[in-house]
Amino acid sequence: MERIKLAFFDAKPYDIEFFNIENAKYGYHIKYFLNRLNSDTVAMSQGFNAVCIFVNDNVTKDVVKILLKNKIKIIALRCAGYNNVDLSSVYNKIHVVRVPDYSPYAVAEHTVGIMLSLNRKIHKAYYRTRDNNFNINGLLGFDMNGKTAGIIGTGKIGKVLIKILKGFNVKILAYDPYPDKDFAEKMEISYVPLDKLYRSSDIISLHCPLTKDTFHLIDHSAISKMKTGVMVINTGRGRLIDTKALIEALKHGKIGSAGLDVYEEESEYFFEDFSDKILPDDALARLLSFNNVLITSHQAFFTKEALTNIARTTLGNIFAYSKGEKLANEVCYKCDKRSCCSGKSGKCF
Repeated sequence: MERIKLAFFDAKPYDIEFFNIENAKYGYHIKYFLNRLNSDTVAMSQGFNAVCIFVNDNVTKDVVKILLKNKIKIIALRCAGYNNVDLSSVYNKIHVVRVPDYSPYAVAEHTVGIMLSLNRKIHKAYYRTRDNNFNINGLLGFDMNGKTAGIIGTGKIGKVLIKILKGFNVKILAYDPYPDKDFAEKMEISYVPLDKLYRSSDIISLHCPLTKDTFHLIDHSAISKMKTGVMVINTGRGRLIDTKALIEALKHGKIGSAGLDVYEEESEYFFEDFSDKILPDDALARLLSFNNVLITSHQAFFTKEALTNIARTTLGNIFAYSKGEKLANEVCYKCDKRSCCSGKSGKCF
């Protein structure tokens, strides 16, 4: 096969640093584009045979047409999620690979950090003491010990989070359409229906993929079943939560606090600097106005270990393709859509 020429979209300085280090093993020609991949920028893929994208790139049906015209053979996602790729359009035409396991510890640890900061108002205390204000009124929290956490999604991230929370002596309720009964028995946790999880949890944390079944999983109906004052954490995908429903619940105190590392319309804002501009997104601006909401800019993954693993796995996926090997991390439209059962040599192609 000809030398890999990789068009790398939505490149940030840290991407370039870690991918250049890893690419020393392969010697691929990588062109880093600051632009995101979409219908306006897809023409930039001409002359390449592979593209690398992240969570805010958008591979629609129209984008796929141009990628095919430009003879792109593989789309390498440098993330775990793949909801931004029209899988039906690429099926049997372009391989799609992802990074399913860059660092579950990074995301789980960030999740706990948000929980603790929200609970003990650590982010507020930081700004107070910077202004020489040492008053602790309004910073009252609660003991994690003895509380109930509802974990939605028990993949690798969810399981790491559960292990961490068990150290706080938190009771765990879990929901997953594919429950791991051995893990539940070992960790002494209970899988329950969603309605029971909503009714019983003091903290609810989302760790499931975004699919047609999980879109707006947390909506008005789900929120109505929750405890008054519940803490809701989302470090999964923004559209797992109906933002309008969340805002209403925060306004009326049904949801006591919310920690968000993701947001429904984040592609317009996250990873960019708007500090000198007026924020045009009314919903995001409203969320930022709540003193019981903590938002981080999709940074849960952002550790040295995770970036190293992302670069290593992404380029390893491309290497496997270049050698005609089975693609262990392929996303297949006709299989379970998470990983391909057969890779390049089997029924998917």
